[in-house]
Amino acid sequence: MKIAVDAMGGDHAPGEIVKGALKAAKILPDIQIILVGQKDKIDLHIPEDLKSTIEIYECSEVIEMDEHPAAAIKKKKDASIVVATRLVKEGYANALVSAGSTGAQMASALLGLGRIKGINRPAICTVLPTLQGGKLLLDVGANPDAKPENLLQYAMMGSIYAEKILGLKSPKVALLNIGSEEGKGNELVQAAYDLLKQSSLNFAGNIEGRDIPYGTADVIVCDAFVGNIVLKTIEGMSSSLFQLIMQKITASTIRKIGAILVKPGLKEIAHMLDYSEYGGAPLLGVDGTSIICHGSSKENAIFNAVRVAKECIEGQIIEKIVDGLEKSTQK
Repeated sequence: MKIAVDAMGGDHAPGEIVKGALKAAKILPDIQIILVGQKDKIDLHIPEDLKSTIEIYECSEVIEMDEHPAAAIKKKKDASIVVATRLVKEGYANALVSAGSTGAQMASALLGLGRIKGINRPAICTVLPTLQGGKLLLDVGANPDAKPENLLQYAMMGSIYAEKILGLKSPKVALLNIGSEEGKGNELVQAAYDLLKQSSLNFAGNIEGRDIPYGTADVIVCDAFVGNIVLKTIEGMSSSLFQLIMQKITASTIRKIGAILVKPGLKEIAHMLDYSEYGGAPLLGVDGTSIICHGSSKENAIFNAVRVAKECIEGQIIEKIVDGLEKSTQK
C-alpha cells in the first residue's frame, strides 16, 4: 500500500511532515511512503540510513496558504498537492495526505480525482473527542453553501465511515440545529430534516451544539460554514480550558502539591483532546482517498493521518459509499 505525502504542505513543512511520514513507514505494517516535493529540502530531514528506503517524488512548486486555490492548481501544475493527487488518480499511490492549503487540496481532488457518481458535493469529515469517544462531524470546511440533498449525502457517507472505520453499529445520525424540536432552524435544516427522516439511516433528529461534547450522536451533519465554526470553537475552548486549569492548580505551593496527584489524569485528558491523535480528516465524496490535515500538524498528526488513510483503504470506504448510493437509489 502506497501513501503519497505532500511534504511541502503545512506550517511545519517539510521537517515535521517528513518525520511523521518516516514514523508511519516504520510503525504501520504494509505501508510504503512517497514523499512528494522538493527533493533538496526533503533530503535534509531524512537520516542517511533511511534515504535508500524512502521514495521521493520530485516536484518543483508549492501552493502557499494565501494563494487562490483554483487559480493556483491550474497555474502550478508541478505543485506538490497537484502531483500527489495525480499519483492517486493514476494508481501509483493508494491515498494522499496533506497539511497544506485545504482549498487547494479540495480543488485538486475535485479536478484530479472527480466526485463519486451520485455525490453532488464532497464533505470534510472530522472526528471530535466526546465523553462517549470519537464522534463524527461533517461538513467542516468543504461547502459553506449546502443544499438539503447535500446534507443527506453527508449523513449517508458519515454513517458508512462511522461503521467501517470507528466500528459503530447502526450509527446514530443527528442534524445540528438551534433546537432539538422538529420544525426548528432555517429553511436548509428544515428541508434536510424531512429528507433524513424519510431515509433508511438511523436518524435521531436534531442536536444542539451543547450536546456535541456529550457524544449523544455518532454522526453530526451540518453545512461547512457552521461546521468549521463549531470545530474551531471546540479546539479553542479545549486549549484555553486546559491552560486555565493548569494555571489555577499551580497558583500556590499547596495547589502544586495537589497537582502532582492529579497529573496522570490531566495527561489522559490532554491526550483525549489532542487533535493530532485523530490524524487527518478524509474528504468524503471524491473518487480517491484524500486526507486533509490541520495546517499546524506536526509529526504525530501526520503519522495518524497516514494511519487514517490506511484504514480508509482497508475499510474500502469509497466502494462502500458507491454501494450505499446504489442501494439508496433502488429503494
